[in-house]
Amino acid sequence: MNPKERIAKRVAKEFKPGNIVNLGIGLPTLVANYVPKEMNIFFHGENGVLGIGSEVIEEISNPYLTNAGGRFITTVPGAMTFDTAFSFALIRGGHLDYTVLGGLQVDEEGHLANWMVPGKLIPGMGGAMDLVTGAKKVIIAMTHTAKGKPKIVKKCNLPLTSSRKVDLIVTEYAVIEPTDEGLVLKEIAPDITLDELKEITNASLIIPEDLKIMEI
Repeated sequence: MNPKERIAKRVAKEFKPGNIVNLGIGLPTLVANYVPKEMNIFFHGENGVLGIGSEVIEEISNPYLTNAGGRFITTVPGAMTFDTAFSFALIRGGHLDYTVLGGLQVDEEGHLANWMVPGKLIPGMGGAMDLVTGAKKVIIAMTHTAKGKPKIVKKCNLPLTSSRKVDLIVTEYAVIEPTDEGLVLKEIAPDITLDELKEITNASLIIPEDLKIMEI
């Protein structure tokens, strides 16, 4: 299992039956692969669909059904489509139980930077600002480092996505909860030591006595 699959599998354990969940572009879309169908999770796309099913190849797709990343999808029984205004009314109205987003940086205060890549032409942050602000719980699914550099930092030096703190960070090596006291390490992967984890984390971690081993 590669790092991204490990992250997606762990994130999927956070949901409860009947939740409405938004999955961001990229790594977060993998989460759907690890959610049992009997949980009846309704996946939301901010482009205007609730009840996203699996991705399909273009040859057998409905050209009018895509996710927010432009990938062709199926829908589950009971799904509905709507315009962008209604989609964002769901987000801004607090009707999403979870949003799962990728991240470029998360800092000690739990703030997220996830949209502006240095040196790249970025037209805007898409729906990320609304999702972080409006969802009941925000989970960041990202690799622990990027090209050897820590992504969990003392202070974000990239533009913040929202002033709101995220609720959980899941990487291939750890599950971390931002709190008012700081970043609490909830779980650590079995294939890394605590000292090794600290080496690749450019932020202070609070280590509880009941630290759990992450299932992989």
